[in-house]
Amino acid sequence: MRAAVVREYGEPLEIEERDRPTAPPDGVVVEVEACGICRSDWHAWQGHGDWVDDRVPRGQVLGHEPAGHVVDVGADVQTIAEGDRVAVPFCLGDGTCSYCHSGRGNVCPNGTALGFEADAPGAFAEFVAVPAADYNLVPLPESVSPTAMAALGCRYVTAFHALEHRAAIGAGEWLAVHGCGGVGLSAVQVARALGARVVAIDVREAPLAKARELGADATVDASTVEDTATAVREATDGGAHVAMDALGSRTTARDAIAGLRRAGRYLQVGLTGDDDHGEIPLPTDAIAGRELSILGARGMPPTRYDEVLSLVAGDRLDPGALVTREVPLDDVPERLAAMTDFETVGVEVVTEF
Repeated sequence: MRAAVVREYGEPLEIEERDRPTAPPDGVVVEVEACGICRSDWHAWQGHGDWVDDRVPRGQVLGHEPAGHVVDVGADVQTIAEGDRVAVPFCLGDGTCSYCHSGRGNVCPNGTALGFEADAPGAFAEFVAVPAADYNLVPLPESVSPTAMAALGCRYVTAFHALEHRAAIGAGEWLAVHGCGGVGLSAVQVARALGARVVAIDVREAPLAKARELGADATVDASTVEDTATAVREATDGGAHVAMDALGSRTTARDAIAGLRRAGRYLQVGLTGDDDHGEIPLPTDAIAGRELSILGARGMPPTRYDEVLSLVAGDRLDPGALVTREVPLDDVPERLAAMTDFETVGVEVVTEF
């Protein structure tokens, strides 16, 4: 099969021939019909994550936002059959630990991260193997296309998990989204579906225009204002109730915290790069004095995907609205490179393998 592989960090991915995977006893093989291209793939390609012992190995097949259909089923699988249309979460739990049993499989200590670990080759490929399929695989409703599911990928589900499960954002509350890439724009749409109001912040007009199209109540161009946090507080009548750093930098993190109202909740979703190496200094005295909460979010438990899919089925979320380009596998190296200088808008999806 054909696959996009990291050979050297920062060098173009190589399109290689690989052996087609076989299904483990508890798993399946999925023929990939669509796979989103995510900024987390860009971080992996750059070799980031060594500061938390999370750097992808050379030779890794990237891609972690796939949808497709099952073509091979392991002997121990009970609920999945050949031909089933499925989505594959990137946070793969083992299905047996206390975290998985309590609905927190996205942080399973024995789990794997699809496309980021040697024992979980990714889905920039014609086929992908999925372990613990009865626990991990998500049935895909007929009304949701593989391309739309790839757009849901890790972006929408991460945004939904962050806002609904972690921050418990309420109807009428203000969300400030700092960084309007894929996950940031997803957060705009998710927050609106949950009844919240949104101010979107970025330094580029194109994603800000997209945020307004998706329902943002206000936008702030951080490249044109003297103080971003002041602009956010003015737009939200005193500060956001919830702020999300959807990029992962000291600027967006500190601006997000500074723009919160008292007792606000800060969500860290974006991952840092070479400039910060996983460490961002935060205003701890202000956090204590204003009783701010700091929350992290990583993907979403496989067992809760039905919550997002029900919003899609009910036309309250439209992941297809974020898809700006469909590309063949051969274009993945170039599209990842375009992310270096933030030359992409919305979600790009591989649909030809």
